[in-house]
This record gives sequence, C-alpha cells and structure tokens, in this order.
Amino acid sequence: MSPADDDTTVCAAGCVLWRRAPRTGSPGVELCLVHRPKYDDWSHPKGKLKPGEDPLAGALREVAEETGYAAEPGTELPTVRYLANGRPKEVRYWAAAAGAGAFAPSDEVDRILWLAPDAARIRLTEPRDRDLVDALLATRPDGNGH
Repeated sequence: MSPADDDTTVCAAGCVLWRRAPRTGSPGVELCLVHRPKYDDWSHPKGKLKPGEDPLAGALREVAEETGYAAEPGTELPTVRYLANGRPKEVRYWAAAAGAGAFAPSDEVDRILWLAPDAARIRLTEPRDRDLVDALLATRPDGNGH
C-alpha cells in the first residue's frame, strides 16, 4: 500500500447472523457474535472486501469463514462508518439467517456465542454494533415473512 492510499475508505461487509432460539422466549431469536483474539473483542461477523468483490457476496463469505455457518441473506441493515487505524472504514451489513454449519476455531476467530438480543447488546464491545441489533429486530427475523 502506498502512502497515497492512506486516506481511501476501507470497504468491508458483514452480517447480523441470527437463528431461532432453541427455547421459547421473546423475540425468539439468538444472534451470533464472534470473538477476535487479535483485538479481544466481540462483534458481528464481518471483514474487508476483496478487490472487485460484491459487498453481499463478501458478507456471506466472511460469515462462512468466521462462523462456519452458511447464511441466507435478508434485509440490508444500516451501513456503519468509523475510523480504523486512522482511516475511514465503511461496513455494509445484512440480516442473515443461519443455515447449516459448525464452528471451528481459527487464529482470526477463536470463539462464537449465540445470545438473546439483550445479552448480545451487552456483550458487543463497540457501542456502534449495538444499533445493528435493533435494526435486525425491526426486520422481524422470526421466520414469518422474513
């Protein structure tokens, strides 16, 4: 990367991955959060886009890489913008229902948790990620009309 690239926006994409809760409860969904040991943080699965990669395709790729689960994309959620290492970063998010899969720890993501929305809000490291929980719930990801 050349110094002239330092002011370009880093483009990334991810999903707020959800599944039906295995037990009865309101709203009846659990969200998947990933733990990244490099940053010791909890976040939604996301990552940088490859050159020329479609953002939704990148989001689904990142979910599969970080969680081991296939994802069925739903509604696009709000885009999150912030500075990362002094550079502007833009992350596009989608609601996504978890499909088949199984988690396997890696150097990038060593743990995942499936949490009720209120518990996910508390566990998320960055406050900006908490708004995505509310955005997901507004889409009614309950299997009825999603």
